[in-house]
Amino acid sequence: MTYSISDLEQLSGIHSHTIRIWEQRYNALSPMRSQGNTRLYDDKQLRKLLNIVSLNKSGLKISKICSLSDEAVDELLDQQLSYVSDDEQAEYYISQLIKCGLAFDELSFNHLIDEGIDKLGLSGCYRKIMYPLLVRLGLMWRKDDICPAHEHFLSNIIRQKIFTHINNAPLTKSSRGTWLLFLPEDEDHDIGLLFANYMLRMHHHQVIFLGSKVPLDSIERVFSTLNVDHVLLFMVKSRSGIASQKYIDQLSEICSSAKIHLAGNGQVIGNLKDIGHINCFKTLDEFEKLIQYPLLHERNL
Repeated sequence: MTYSISDLEQLSGIHSHTIRIWEQRYNALSPMRSQGNTRLYDDKQLRKLLNIVSLNKSGLKISKICSLSDEAVDELLDQQLSYVSDDEQAEYYISQLIKCGLAFDELSFNHLIDEGIDKLGLSGCYRKIMYPLLVRLGLMWRKDDICPAHEHFLSNIIRQKIFTHINNAPLTKSSRGTWLLFLPEDEDHDIGLLFANYMLRMHHHQVIFLGSKVPLDSIERVFSTLNVDHVLLFMVKSRSGIASQKYIDQLSEICSSAKIHLAGNGQVIGNLKDIGHINCFKTLDEFEKLIQYPLLHERNL
């Protein structure tokens, strides 16, 4: 597989201009050239760049890193992690997880994720490592520059980690209310919803988790059967304003007895009309404050 320099910029977080300088000054990478003289990079070059980024974040100079053999780089990567700050550690993990994911190296990917969870807890690991990793790769997946198999490989391992922690979270019949979690019928990326499920359970809320691709008639059936206090959904997929508005209007009618909470694609949500009755949140911190102090939040709406 080949990548452009703009692809490398998105995957590594390093500006194209800086990558060119590293090539010219330190022979950091050796790109191929297309017939039109455009730089092209293979998987090996991308993995090398991600290693360089990881070591540079730990404080080593680019000139030093580029002079090392592959074996020496691997040895340093094993040594450096314990010496860098929390923010630098997060960038280290992201770079190395991308490298492992592109190589379908499940053993190393699992080891790194478990290490991140041990250091930061699942919540901290999701905020600082898992979510930024998925966002960075998402830029490439939307352009079809990365094989869909990479998306499934990475997402399924992360999904398994969250499921494990959900299984260990306490089941409760809470007086704080019941939450219904689902994704619309045309949405299937459920990792954010899974993490919300975990957060709600850890804050002792009762959760009914339906997952992805749930038709509206199924939501209607739940409301005819159970008392639901809160509805949480994500709208991430780009869709027409007319389709989005129609969906929200229908959902609002079905869920009129509950408080609706919505997150996802800011552009899609920003174009919705007559949604004063819906709580739209943009960050995990907003959501966590809501589920920690629901009554206070209701008074402020």
